[in-house]
Amino acid sequence: MAPASGYGNGDRETAYRVVKKQLSNIIQIALPLALGIFLIWYTYTKFSPEQLRQLKQNFLKADYFYIWISMFFGILSHFSRAYRWNYLLEPLGYRARIPNSFMAVSIGYLLNFAIPRSGEVSRAVVINKYDKVPFEKAFGTIVAERIADLFISVCILFIAFFLQFDTLWSLLNTHNINPEKLVILGIAGILLAALFWIYLRRTRSAIGEKIKNFIKGLKEGVFSILSMKKKWAFIAHTLFIWLMYVLMFHICIYAFPETQSITFSQSLSLFVVGSFTIAFTNGGFGTYPFLIAEAILLYGVAYTVGTSFGWIVWLSQTAVIVFLGIMSFLLLPLYNKNN
Repeated sequence: MAPASGYGNGDRETAYRVVKKQLSNIIQIALPLALGIFLIWYTYTKFSPEQLRQLKQNFLKADYFYIWISMFFGILSHFSRAYRWNYLLEPLGYRARIPNSFMAVSIGYLLNFAIPRSGEVSRAVVINKYDKVPFEKAFGTIVAERIADLFISVCILFIAFFLQFDTLWSLLNTHNINPEKLVILGIAGILLAALFWIYLRRTRSAIGEKIKNFIKGLKEGVFSILSMKKKWAFIAHTLFIWLMYVLMFHICIYAFPETQSITFSQSLSLFVVGSFTIAFTNGGFGTYPFLIAEAILLYGVAYTVGTSFGWIVWLSQTAVIVFLGIMSFLLLPLYNKNN
C-alpha cells in the first residue's frame, strides 16, 4: 500500500532527481550571473561622478569603424567553424549542409550564454534533427573540434606567457591566484579521470555499458581527425578561426587613442585574459570588462578607459552571437521546411 501522502518511494526518488537536476541547472546559470552582477556593482561603486562622466565620454568618442571590422571577423570565424565541421563528419559517412552547420554553431554560441558548454550538445541535436547525423557521432566530432581548439588555445597561452610573462604573473598575484594551486587542481582532475576510467573498464552494470557505448561514439568522432582526407584543410580552418578570434580583439585596440600604443604581444596577453573569463563564466558577463580593465591598467591605460574598452569589446562580440543565434532559431525551421 502506498504511503498516506500518495507517493511511493519510486515517485519520491524521481521527484528528488528532478529537483536535484533543476537546482543544478539553476546554480550553473545563477552563480556566474551573480558573479558578473557583483563585479559590475563593485567596479562602478569605485568610480567618482567625474570618472562616470569620463566613461560616458569614452563610449561616445570611440571609433566604431574598428568595432564593425571586429564583428565581421567574428562572423567569418562562425562560417569557418561551420565549414570545418564537415571535414570531421565525412570520414564517418555523413555530411551536413553548410547553412544548417552555420545555424547550429550560432545557436550553440547563444545557448552557451545561458548554460556554459550546453552549446555543444545543442549543435549535435540540431544536426541530428535536420541532417540525420547520429547524436553520439556528431557530439564526438564536436569534442574532436574542441581538442583541436584546446591545442591552439594552449599554444596561444604559452606564447602570451613567453612574451608578456611579467604582466600576466603580476595580474595573477594581484588577484591572489596561486599558480601552484592551479597545478594541484589539474593533477587532482587527472587522477579522478584515471579512477573513473578504471571503474569503466571493470564494471558490468547497465549504466556502465551505456557510458561505454556513448564513449565509443565519442571516440569515433575524435579519431575522425586521423582518418579524414583533408587534414591540411582542417588545420588551415582551425588556424584561421583562431586568427579571427585574435584579430577581432586586437583590431578594437585602435578604437581608442589611449590604447593605440598597445603592441600586438600585449594585445595577445589581454586576449588570453578575456578568453579565460568567457570559458569559465556565462560568456564573460561582468567578468570580461572587469579583468580586461585590470590587465590593461598594467600597460599604463587609465582604468576608466580600460573599463570602456572591455565593455565595448564584450558588447560587440555578444551582439554578433545574440543576433546570429536568434536569426538561426528563426530561420532553421524555414530553411528545412521540406525536410
